[in-house]
Amino acid sequence: MSRIRHIATLTATLAATALLSLAAHAPAHAQTVEGEVKRIDPDSGKVTLKHGEIKNLDMPAMQMSFRVADPAWLKTLQVGDKVKFDAAKVNGQFTITAITVAK
Repeated sequence: MSRIRHIATLTATLAATALLSLAAHAPAHAQTVEGEVKRIDPDSGKVTLKHGEIKNLDMPAMQMSFRVADPAWLKTLQVGDKVKFDAAKVNGQFTITAITVAK
């Protein structure tokens, strides 16, 4: 096997392994949940929400703090905003994976 073909085969194998690993660690299908912003903590990259039940996380309605996937989202929020969001367990932490201010 030529060196170039060997490298191409190795690269394809590594890419396939990475995709399988991502699929194995992918969060459960997220659902959109309604909530209200209670606190914003840009230093920790977290937002506290009072929210409804999050079925994909088997979590009842409550108020709790979530990490956000993109800390820039915190700049678009204000305490008291009604929001719609998706959450998942990412690397062992409850994380907001999408959030929008409800209109």
